[in-house]
Amino acid sequence: MNYILLIFVILNIYGFLLMYIDKNRARNNKWRISEKHIWIVAILGGALGATFGMKQFRHKTKHKQFVIMLPILTILTIALYAYIFVNLS
Repeated sequence: MNYILLIFVILNIYGFLLMYIDKNRARNNKWRISEKHIWIVAILGGALGATFGMKQFRHKTKHKQFVIMLPILTILTIALYAYIFVNLS
């Protein structure tokens, strides 16, 4: 059961780091991380980290899809992981 929690933590750290890295790349006019990649990580369970990263680094805050959907996806993924964690314990 601990592996589910570990996967959740790793995905959220990765989501947070994606926002940090992409923000720095945007500032330096370098190759960017695709929005598709960020969404895939968020859907797999990294939405909480991506949401924190979005707010912490003020990144993607002009994109309504990120501002609205990431927090909703965060709630859904936390609920899903909690359900899995409780029912598989």
